[in-house]
Amino acid sequence: MPKFNGQPLHYDIVGSFLRPKELKDARKDFENHEIDHDQLTKVENEEITKLVAKEKEVGLKIVTDGEFRRSYWHLDTFWGFEGIKHTKQEHGYIFHDVETRNDSAQVEGKIKFNPSHPDLEAYKFLYNLTKDDDSIVARQSIPSPAQLYAELVRGPENIAALEKFYGKDTEALVQDIGKAYHDLIIALYEVGCRDVKLDDCTWGMLADKNFWKTMTDNYDDIEDLQKLYLRFNNEAIKNLPDDLRISTHVCRGNYASTWAASGGYQPVAHTLFAEENVDAYYLEFDDNRSGDFAPLKEVTPGKEVVLGLVTSKKPELEDSVNLVKRIHEAAQYVPLENLSLSTQCGFASTEEGNHLTEKQQWKKIKLVIDTADEVWQTVQN
Repeated sequence: MPKFNGQPLHYDIVGSFLRPKELKDARKDFENHEIDHDQLTKVENEEITKLVAKEKEVGLKIVTDGEFRRSYWHLDTFWGFEGIKHTKQEHGYIFHDVETRNDSAQVEGKIKFNPSHPDLEAYKFLYNLTKDDDSIVARQSIPSPAQLYAELVRGPENIAALEKFYGKDTEALVQDIGKAYHDLIIALYEVGCRDVKLDDCTWGMLADKNFWKTMTDNYDDIEDLQKLYLRFNNEAIKNLPDDLRISTHVCRGNYASTWAASGGYQPVAHTLFAEENVDAYYLEFDDNRSGDFAPLKEVTPGKEVVLGLVTSKKPELEDSVNLVKRIHEAAQYVPLENLSLSTQCGFASTEEGNHLTEKQQWKKIKLVIDTADEVWQTVQN
């Protein structure tokens, strides 16, 4: 579990929040050339300041900027690296009953860290809001290196662009992506960040055989791809400072209250839970589509697991009694002291957001906090 002032913290968040109307209006005005970038940034700063105050008010100890400066949870970060450009594809990502916007990221040169990376600039503002407040800690979420690789091979045009600069040299690509990410993480650390979370949909997609069939007829390919994804991620997070917490959120897709993949974690558990060098896993267990807790037996002893039992996709509140029951079921595989509770994902992985109101969003957060207090305060007493 994350720690706050040296004490275990058993409730948490994934990080994105519904964009307020003022921010959506400002972004639309910017796209229509009715305001300039400085004016957009001013609105972003104002809304992030309000958000952090609200996070603190409801009792959160780990806070984020809600990803208010991003359009996507992942692509904005990719576009911030040198050697990667913003492109459009014929189709967007295919979710259950819906297709997303068609933005993508494509290689246009050797991949490197950009010292002016937007995530670094965004964190500086968030850190300045929190650095003098001992009651909260600022987290930065970034998409995983494996997720970047998955985007760079999404479709024939992206693959052709990648091969133009890297050929078939996967090792060079692993090294360049790893260094670009490592440099970003160190840059975040140097401006005060001590909590970085890698958001990652790649494992959820691999675990879904039906999804995988849309890519290849040979499901056995996932073993090799798991090893490759693992190399991308572990290369980026090696040799980091001891006081920097690195976690990962394993998602199955979160767009306008819909999903992309389904199925339990068992097909990837032996690699993801046993070999990825993170301190904690944020996992989705909010519905029957998520599978059972049995794969948690593969988690390396001593690592933390944050149970995403409360859905961010629907406004209805879960039954707290059932949540408590499920937490204790998970404790059959991971000791209760190493477990925490959160929503299964953020509330707005893209700027569209899920189908619930801001008021309902905060009720979900309160349910997470109250349930965690009930479980772990009871244990402590």
